[in-house]
Amino acid sequence: MKEMEKRGKEEFIYGLNPVIEALRSGRDVTAVYVHSGRHKELGRLFTEARLRGVSVKSAPMSFFDGKFPKGHQGVAALVGETVYMELEDLLLLPGNKREPAFFAVLDGVEDPRNFGAILRSGEAAGIHGVVIQKHRSAGLGPIAVKASAGASEYVAVAMIPNIKHALLAMKDMGITIIGAEGGTGLSPFQTDLRVPLALVIGSEGGGLRETVKDKCDLIVSLPMRGKLNSLNVSAASAVLFYEILRQRAGFSKKK
Repeated sequence: MKEMEKRGKEEFIYGLNPVIEALRSGRDVTAVYVHSGRHKELGRLFTEARLRGVSVKSAPMSFFDGKFPKGHQGVAALVGETVYMELEDLLLLPGNKREPAFFAVLDGVEDPRNFGAILRSGEAAGIHGVVIQKHRSAGLGPIAVKASAGASEYVAVAMIPNIKHALLAMKDMGITIIGAEGGTGLSPFQTDLRVPLALVIGSEGGGLRETVKDKCDLIVSLPMRGKLNSLNVSAASAVLFYEILRQRAGFSKKK
């Protein structure tokens, strides 16, 4: 298999759970920084750092406030460069686990908080990996890592120049391409999601591009019963991920 694509050099991540999961996952962690009076759960972090032989350094709150957005929790770590998996290696993961493919393809999700939240719910639902585009898409930066609550350490992400090429490669492997678009398609609750599939999720404002929609085998839409006609992209993704999990876990009602 090809080596993972490397992007950037050492960088900071922040937040208690992201730092703990970076330590647990075996990621290259150079040092951990904490504001000792900030968080009651630093004991877990100290334990993980000690097991990994990583030094923990005390830092003033000005260090955290000057480098990170709100929500840093007085915890940060200097970690190795962000890595993305090659697409061909990512596509092998379901077979290695002897499971039907379960991928997400993000068509222009630009908010790193949404991207991180999608990784978090996807990891919890057992997703095999996520494909994103190099341009006009959020990547695995510190904000997305924080929003993922550490899930980014466990979800394989491939970044490619054009996601339409990924969809064609998936089709060649017998993977069904299912687009998610509000108000235009089948209900996911009445669609067989047990097949090998890739769920294509559109951008926050524009949804799926027409050229991407054309590559989908079918389109699903979440039914709406309230006064609002849409959900946040990360919330909608979580609902769809868990419907896939529900069907594959055998919880569907018997006819």
